[in-house]
Amino acid sequence: MGRAIEEIALSKGYTVPLKITADNLEDFNTENLKDIDVAIEFTTPDTAFDNLKRLFENKIPTVCGTTAWLDKKADAEKICLDHGTAFLYASNFSVGVNLFFELNKQLAKLMTGYPEYTASLEEIHHTAKLDAPSGTAVTLAEGLIENHTAYTDHKLVEGADKLKTKSAILKISAKREDPAPGTHAISYDAEIDSIQIIHTAHSRKGFANGALLAAEFLFDKKGIFSMKDVLF
Repeated sequence: MGRAIEEIALSKGYTVPLKITADNLEDFNTENLKDIDVAIEFTTPDTAFDNLKRLFENKIPTVCGTTAWLDKKADAEKICLDHGTAFLYASNFSVGVNLFFELNKQLAKLMTGYPEYTASLEEIHHTAKLDAPSGTAVTLAEGLIENHTAYTDHKLVEGADKLKTKSAILKISAKREDPAPGTHAISYDAEIDSIQIIHTAHSRKGFANGALLAAEFLFDKKGIFSMKDVLF
């Protein structure tokens, strides 16, 4: 993701004065951050919060796409506001996926009146994907649950046969195979037919484009934002 974002940023005429990886953590310091306009954070669940804390303490508006650390998100938002800067988190920055999030909510509203259909969610990612279910799948599950009266929570399960078991728990299946930038499918299955909506990413460029779009939006702002603020 970092390389994809850098490539697009440079093509748009931006500079990328600081790139931090596990190999140069000593460069992640106040001196090197002083001339940074916006940071984009894509790392790991174990490091995201500390990275964000340091960026906010240096008053750097930050876009974050790391998933599976959200138990600390409220703390990160408070630190951001306490230091008078800006924060935008998204589980997925693809414009298409964010449109898909809204489509999922609308379909859930329609389907809530038809209890004969059982909802389920399947996601497929590359084998280097660390979290399961993906952050995108969790966002989709939460959007469905908020708009469908039959579901109260979601759960990761193994085996396609378990997805269609009717209960108040939305079942999620996560597959890891290469190459697979990311596919998410929401299904509603009944005895007579099935309804399905699918988003498939063809490369990481869509995510990188969206992250850069978010960074452009966040420049010179203060507060907490989401991709809805950017796109709608």
